[in-house]
Amino acid sequence: MIHLRYLLAEATDVPDGDTWLAPSEAAFQQTLHVPHRRADWRLGRWAAKKALAAWLGQPIAPDRIAIHPAPDGAPEMLLDGAAAPVALSYSHRAGRALCALASPGTILGCDLELIEPRTDAFIADYFTAAERDLVTQAPSPDRPLLANCLWSAKESALKALRTGLRMDTRSVEVDLEDWRAEGSQPWNPLRVRLVETGEIFQGWWRREGESLLTLCASPPPGEPARLDDIDR
Repeated sequence: MIHLRYLLAEATDVPDGDTWLAPSEAAFQQTLHVPHRRADWRLGRWAAKKALAAWLGQPIAPDRIAIHPAPDGAPEMLLDGAAAPVALSYSHRAGRALCALASPGTILGCDLELIEPRTDAFIADYFTAAERDLVTQAPSPDRPLLANCLWSAKESALKALRTGLRMDTRSVEVDLEDWRAEGSQPWNPLRVRLVETGEIFQGWWRREGESLLTLCASPPPGEPARLDDIDR
C-alpha cells in the first residue's frame, strides 16, 4: 500500500502580503478580482507549500514553490522550476484547506466539504440510483453527513481521474462500507467504482468538526497520516 499524508490549514494561517508567492503566482493573483476567490486561491497554495516542506522534512522558502495547472487542469507543484517529487491534490471550503500528498506516480484526489443539507433535487441530479436509495433510507439526522460524504468521495475520485466536474458525477459510484461506524476510528474506508469500466479507487474519509475530508488513490492507500508542520 502507498503512504498518504495530509495537512489542514486555516485561512488565518495565510501570511499577509505576497512575498511567499512565486513570481508567476503573484502575477496570476492580479487577475483574481473577487475577494473570496482570491482568498481561497491563496489558502490552497499556502496549504500546498506548507505540505511540501513538511513532506520533504526541511524548511523551504515558499516563493521557491509554485503550483500551476497542468494542461488538463489538475494542479502540479514545481520546486525551483522543476517538478516536485510528489503527487498532489488539494481542496478548500469555508476558510479551511486540505492538501494530500503521496509518492510520485500515485493517482491521487482529495476533497473537503461542509456537512450541510443537500436538496432532493441535488441528490437526484448527481447521485446514482444506489446512492440515492442509501440517502433516502438513512435516518433524517444522518442524511447531511451521508450525502456530503458521498459527494466528497465523488469529487476526490474525479480529481484522481484528472477530470474534475467535467465528468458526470453519476459515472462513479461510492461505497462507504459501514458508514455508520463513523467515529470508531480516525479514518473510515471507502471505495469508488467507475461505472463504465468497473475500475476501483480505494480511499478514506473522516469528519473534522463540521467538515468532511475524503481521499482516493491508486494503488490502494494505507490510512492517511497527518503531516507535522515545520517552522520556516
